[in-house]
Amino acid sequence: MVLLALLLPGCLPGDGARPRIGEPLADYAVPDLAGDTLALSSLRGSVVLVNLWATWCAPCKAETPYLQSLWEEHAADGLRIVGISMDTRDAADLVNRFVEEFGVTYDILHDGQMRGMDMYQVLGLPATFLLDRDGVLRWMRYGPILEGDPDFLAALEATLS
Repeated sequence: MVLLALLLPGCLPGDGARPRIGEPLADYAVPDLAGDTLALSSLRGSVVLVNLWATWCAPCKAETPYLQSLWEEHAADGLRIVGISMDTRDAADLVNRFVEEFGVTYDILHDGQMRGMDMYQVLGLPATFLLDRDGVLRWMRYGPILEGDPDFLAALEATLS
């Protein structure tokens, strides 16, 4: 019984609860590459695509050019893409090189403590969450978004309209 009491608090919603479609995504504040902190809640009013990734992740590398093209195509429609690196704290140089190599111009944050992995129940990278203008989760994927994915594109179109 004591063991159950010790384990129960870790399972409560809002503390690492799996994100659910139709509910607000838990707020998350992370520093950008210049050291300024950006909170997801500060982006209300925009459609936000949150992408957890790492420099060592092959599927992340493969999907980055597609995310960049989405940003270029839909930024004027109110889309914000926020890429959050799950690389360790001492990997800031690697993150900067990745951004430069892939020509990423959307928001890049660096969670050196990898809090997002626990917060959003992510077991592997990449993981992507599409939020509407009120911060409500409308679509998510644990794994890469393939270019032309009809489910993703339908969700993006519906969320942007």
